[in-house]
Amino acid sequence: MKVLFIGRFQPFHNGHLEVLNEFLPKADSFTMLIGSAQESHTQRNPFTAGERFEMIKLSLEKENIEGIDIIPIMDINRYSIWVKHVESFTPPFDLVISNNPLTHRLFSEIGYEVISPEMYDRSKFSGEEIRRRILSNESWQDLVPKGVVMVIERIEGTERIRSISAKKEGEINV
Repeated sequence: MKVLFIGRFQPFHNGHLEVLNEFLPKADSFTMLIGSAQESHTQRNPFTAGERFEMIKLSLEKENIEGIDIIPIMDINRYSIWVKHVESFTPPFDLVISNNPLTHRLFSEIGYEVISPEMYDRSKFSGEEIRRRILSNESWQDLVPKGVVMVIERIEGTERIRSISAKKEGEINV
């Protein structure tokens, strides 16, 4: 089985790592596709594609996970050709993992098997929740692999998220 795992990974978190650990042993090859690679410095997409790549790569190294291709890809906003766009950037695959309903539909319509994996403790393990905790000065580091913490700290990512989310001085847009 050749697996393609699609996500924005804003940031890569322990829920993503659980999905990877569930499917990696069953895979002949495993590719992670970083979607919306052109997006960064926004509330929904605070990290660049390069930063997300680095978060995933460092996290996998620290977990001693090898043999995963990581590919950033830009959105093209032409859904009728998006699957072909993805195919042109990735090694061959026969299983797509994604919890995005549009991604699920587009790949299913072309004939791919698509799995929406179980969400592991979604109340904690979501990019939105991690970003919310950062904005609220709550603990978030235990929700992501150590490699992600290292990258976010190095790039001053918590300050970036707070800065781009501020409406006015002292007011946070959650």
